[in-house]
Amino acid sequence: MHDAPLRWQHFKLDMIHTYDDRFSPVAQDAGSVIRLCTGAKWSEGPVWMHEDQSLLWSDIPNNRILRWNKQDGMTVWRGNAEFTNGHTREADGSLLHCSHGLRAIVRTRFSKDLSEQRDEIVVDRYQGRRLNSPNDVVVKSDGTIWFTDPPYGIVSNYEGYKADSELGNCYVFRFDPVSKSLRIVTDLIEEPNGLAFSPDESTLYISDTSAALKKDGGGNHHIMAFDVVGGQDLATPRLFATISPGLSDGFRVDQHGFLYTSCEEGVQVYHPDGTKMALIDVPEKVGNLTFGGISRNELYICASQSLYCIRLNTKGLQTP
Repeated sequence: MHDAPLRWQHFKLDMIHTYDDRFSPVAQDAGSVIRLCTGAKWSEGPVWMHEDQSLLWSDIPNNRILRWNKQDGMTVWRGNAEFTNGHTREADGSLLHCSHGLRAIVRTRFSKDLSEQRDEIVVDRYQGRRLNSPNDVVVKSDGTIWFTDPPYGIVSNYEGYKADSELGNCYVFRFDPVSKSLRIVTDLIEEPNGLAFSPDESTLYISDTSAALKKDGGGNHHIMAFDVVGGQDLATPRLFATISPGLSDGFRVDQHGFLYTSCEEGVQVYHPDGTKMALIDVPEKVGNLTFGGISRNELYICASQSLYCIRLNTKGLQTP
């Protein structure tokens, strides 16, 4: 499934609109916004695979995981993917998936060259009841797995399998892979979606996208910030940023602590103090993004049907 005519298509828009001088060094000598490939129905959950310099991402409605690298273009990495959404890596290189279909966090273990794969369920129940549909996931430096569990995979058959919630609410969870304990870290987010730690892990950012299912124009489209206390508890919830137009479906943080979030018009960038510093124009509605490349200075952007990339003068946080 190569898409040679669209690979390396450059978009010479006013690519980066800078509103705060603190972002100027990051925008300096930035590359173009490049469309690398297209052909998805809704692109989500990107993760960088440094072993073969490739990007994996979810095409949720088509129930598959796609792969892109410079040599091969876009290919199908996995079909019948159980409506996988967000991804991240663990310290040993294992890949974590948020599976809407299985209503679980799933782990793929690899051989050293990624040629062999073995899947296992990490967690799929809380106090005996099935999770809703895990959406996005991050791994803290202590190895604990933090994930959001909104209803999007069970409200219809479009991104999962329609079902009733067994939990009756939406939560953000922390799973300890050593003790196998799963606990709620906050129930204050109506429909939690993206999440990310600050570089020093003292803050956890969580988006609330409850506006996505509201037909009356209500609901939330903002990011909350929480203090991380004792490495495992959340305190001092506060509004970090209201995202408009669109939603903060997914986001990542760079080495400076700047937060890069999806929105309807591209990628909005925020300072840790909550100031909106920049907008990166993207021709399609953005779902999620991640840093990758050899120097971790390439921002890969999953936007509607396509995958985009822009080189910035910064680095994403170190990942396995």
